[in-house]
Amino acid sequence: MQPITDLSIVLASQSPRRVELLRQLVSDFAIVSSFATELEDMSQGPRRLCELNAQRKAIAVAERHPTHLVLGADTLVFLDGQLLGKPADPEMARGFLGRLSGRVHEVVTGVCLVQLSTNRMQLFSEVTHVKFHAVTQTDIDEYLKRVHVLDKAGGYAIQEEGHRLVERIEGSKSNVIGLPLEALRRAFQQWQESYPAV
Repeated sequence: MQPITDLSIVLASQSPRRVELLRQLVSDFAIVSSFATELEDMSQGPRRLCELNAQRKAIAVAERHPTHLVLGADTLVFLDGQLLGKPADPEMARGFLGRLSGRVHEVVTGVCLVQLSTNRMQLFSEVTHVKFHAVTQTDIDEYLKRVHVLDKAGGYAIQEEGHRLVERIEGSKSNVIGLPLEALRRAFQQWQESYPAV
């Protein structure tokens, strides 16, 4: 993708995956950790939950950088409408992967763009459907030996040995990794067109 160069952006995350993805769109940006507490309340549905978490992350950083365009994101995995977050330990990760075996699940990323000094905000989310191979406990154990998964929603990373688990993807692959680049690029372009002074 052709990089976007004239936005003054702060990424409200130190996720190496998101940093790498954003570099495909933006040549220069700051990276600031967000310490906002993530919500797990499913009452408003998966997309809204991810959007709210992205908003919380972005605003927490924007309060320290009010004149910048701050990007917050939250990626979660859902199976049958149930949240599979970051596993607390390898046993939980093993259980997650066993539940995902042979099934189609949703990966949802909520994205928030905010600039507090001008009171502007854009909020959206993207859904990708992922189908797992029917994997055995041996397959799962082998995967967990190769990949550190405790910081990854659903207990896996598609960009790390993902072929061992994933049969097919319907939608944005970058969304599964942590940022929906196609939708984000459109959002940046709309922001530039609407607010060229940013």
